[in-house]
Amino acid sequence: MKPQKEDPKEKEQFNKSLPATTTSLERYLAEISNYPILSRKEEYELAIRYKKNGDLEAARKLITSNLKFVVRIANSYKNYGLNPLDLIQEGNIGLMQAVKGFDPTKGYRLISYAVWWIKAYIQNYIIKSWSLVKLGTNQAQRKLFYKLRSTKQKMEITGENPSSEDYQNLAGELGVSDEDVIEMDQRIGSKDLSLDAALPTNNESTHLDYLMDNIANQEEIISKSEEEEILKSGLETALESLKDRERYIIKNRILTDNPLTLEDLGTELNISRERVRQIENAALQKIKNVLEKMGVSK
Repeated sequence: MKPQKEDPKEKEQFNKSLPATTTSLERYLAEISNYPILSRKEEYELAIRYKKNGDLEAARKLITSNLKFVVRIANSYKNYGLNPLDLIQEGNIGLMQAVKGFDPTKGYRLISYAVWWIKAYIQNYIIKSWSLVKLGTNQAQRKLFYKLRSTKQKMEITGENPSSEDYQNLAGELGVSDEDVIEMDQRIGSKDLSLDAALPTNNESTHLDYLMDNIANQEEIISKSEEEEILKSGLETALESLKDRERYIIKNRILTDNPLTLEDLGTELNISRERVRQIENAALQKIKNVLEKMGVSK
């Protein structure tokens, strides 16, 4: 749906008429207050025009006449701490989607149908904005998120904290497990933290400055590389000290990405499974002795 073209002169004149201290939200509210609310007959006629003929001007009037209702609905979600204009914008998108699917012949008003679209878009935005980690991946979890938030806000008024019984009751009401309720409660109470945010006690330092780096330094990398080379050389020497059958078993049991089973090697070498195990253990002990004599720790 194409947005209505604004008259630049009219917009400039409107902006000049507002005080310099007016916020963006106040400006928006002042602007939509100029749009009249349609009567049932006017709404029906416009909706028919849009449904039958795709009249975009009719659709624009249907949308602008209900923008105040979107603000009212968005205002009910103000306690989530998000920008009210963002909530309103999401609600407006829901309203536009509702206009596309609205059937005036059903006998109800547009807002009665649109309220579900408006709430759905706002709630989806809240879920996505609450955390980088998905909170509600299905309908049950989304219901749990909003129901738990509502319950906790009511308890905050009386200074209470949710008890295990409260969790159980809520879990039973929504058809989820107690663990789901507890996990959601923990995730709701733990907002994402930016590592680039300044520390409250020192504005020059960030959380990233105090994040432990577990990556080995250059000296440790070189030392480990040298140790691996020594071990590799010692292992090659140890393998040369083994008999052919011992070496074959070690290579196919220990030194391969796809080791053979004792049964497979026994069949191949025409010996028992137990005999393969004995040869393997004896060969490993020989390798260990050679490495110890060379001063190499395996």
